[in-house]
Amino acid sequence: MAETSSSSNNDKPSNNPKNNKNHNKYRRDKPWDNEGIDHWNLDEYSKWDPDKDKLPGGHLLEESSFATLFPKYRETYLRQIWPVVTRALDAVKIACELNLVEGSMTVRTTNKTSDPFIILKARDLLKLLARSIPVAQALKILGDEWSCDIVKVGGMVRNKERFVKRRQRLVGPDGSTLKALEILTGCYILVQGNTVSIMGASFQGIKQARRVVLDCMNNIHPVYNIKKLMIQKELAKDEKLKEEDWSRFLPQFKKKNVPRKKPIQTTAKKGKKKTEKKPYTPFPPPQTPRKVDLQLETGEYFASQREQERTKLWTKKAAAKETSQKKRMAREESESKVPDDKKDGSSHNNKKQKTAASSSGGGGIKDAQLEKLKQKMIDSAKKDASKNNVSDFVN
Repeated sequence: MAETSSSSNNDKPSNNPKNNKNHNKYRRDKPWDNEGIDHWNLDEYSKWDPDKDKLPGGHLLEESSFATLFPKYRETYLRQIWPVVTRALDAVKIACELNLVEGSMTVRTTNKTSDPFIILKARDLLKLLARSIPVAQALKILGDEWSCDIVKVGGMVRNKERFVKRRQRLVGPDGSTLKALEILTGCYILVQGNTVSIMGASFQGIKQARRVVLDCMNNIHPVYNIKKLMIQKELAKDEKLKEEDWSRFLPQFKKKNVPRKKPIQTTAKKGKKKTEKKPYTPFPPPQTPRKVDLQLETGEYFASQREQERTKLWTKKAAAKETSQKKRMAREESESKVPDDKKDGSSHNNKKQKTAASSSGGGGIKDAQLEKLKQKMIDSAKKDASKNNVSDFVN
């Protein structure tokens, strides 16, 4: 075997002279170095059979344990579902403990534990329960076909308001964006606080969901990634395109840096003043005086409290006096002026009289008739006044 391996090494000389000396010196042919074996297929290696697969010695040499803290609001729920968790962990020979004083959950291996990987599955179960995943969904992680990933997104965005908006963008209106992402990736996704929990039966789906979550926190909308996933899902159905590059089919979304709109400087023709640039000076603008500085200049700062109150009252009275004088002057001006209506009426009457005089032509006959009519009207008025005596109104 050594001769064959050395001959094979000589047939393929390496470009690097340093590694050529002992390159593949102790290499032996491995049974799994075969192109016919699909190393990504987990059906042959995922399931642990306690009858066939046995540890050397029959049990683990040392005890392994993991502990996870949980928030206060999960205490009542964990207390209710803890019997279900203990029964599920007892079936796989794992011991568990719920400490309500410290707010922690612990899992550990026992002498009966035969599967060495089940303790890591139990650790993931505690993490999922602490992140508000329902117990019916979280217990699926104990199966060999399920895996999980918890994405910490709390420290990715500094501004809290911006972080809340981007997290809500991931959920979408009525959870529609999250539901579409779950259908495309085949994973269960839960957004809770500063973390996003992902559970799935395929590593590819978990990887895609994680990428979408991180892009959303980096200000890339999930809709763009959802469009890409939809196109990839359709392309995967075509057997001719399975081995080809899909970059020509996927949409390319370029990030646009839109500049802010500057205020438009209108000319003087439109009736608006044009802003003129001030001459540049290296010196800063003069500091505006404070209230204390103004009081020091007037000498009010050194006055006693009684004097300060007296000056305040005096200024209030002076201001009230000025306003009252202004109102009085305005009232007098309005009374002295004759209203425009009266002026208009008097001028109208004068015009009528002038027209009547001009129409009469200065004739004496018409003037005599007018005087007679006036006398008749006066006599009739006197008669009416004489009739209305006091005795008429007394019984």
